[in-house]
Amino acid sequence: MDFLLDLLQGIGIAAAIGVRPMLPLLLTGTLASADVGVDFDGTDFAFLESWPFLLAAVVATAALVYAGRGRTTEPVPLVWTLAITCVLLGALVAAGSLADHGYTIVPGVVCGAAAATLGFVAARDLFARVRRRLDPETAGALPVYAEGIALAGAGLSILFPPLALLVVGALGWLLLGGRRREGEKYAGLRILR
Repeated sequence: MDFLLDLLQGIGIAAAIGVRPMLPLLLTGTLASADVGVDFDGTDFAFLESWPFLLAAVVATAALVYAGRGRTTEPVPLVWTLAITCVLLGALVAAGSLADHGYTIVPGVVCGAAAATLGFVAARDLFARVRRRLDPETAGALPVYAEGIALAGAGLSILFPPLALLVVGALGWLLLGGRRREGEKYAGLRILR
């Protein structure tokens, strides 16, 4: 049972990192350094709660996010770099969550990478659709909402790991719902011909 809770915790944190990496990573590192809900001490992942790592990860992620601000479309290399960063951080945190209690890290790496990928794709899809419907001034507030959602998802997953199922389920529902709506829109246009 502990293995499942640790895996769920790692998956939830990884999904939140996929949405927006900065605040979930900081929250996880801060709580881990205080041994609240997660602890990486005594594992190969102890660096995840060290302040130099957290500072470097936040600065690098902030630079990537800032480089894409103010553009109507982000350059493809920037998007791929941010995606790879999210997936790597998600896999590390999920593996660290399992290593906390001495379990094998392989399921954490695989599931963490998958959850971070889901979070990244679902959030980008959702916010792109929402951004198209908003005026530029209002659309500027979307990153604040994304950070809040990511922070809440990570916090809930750390403190109550079964809620990670809701986080991942909501991201999957958003992604599938958005894809379905896109298909329906184009199906309706074909009928008009």
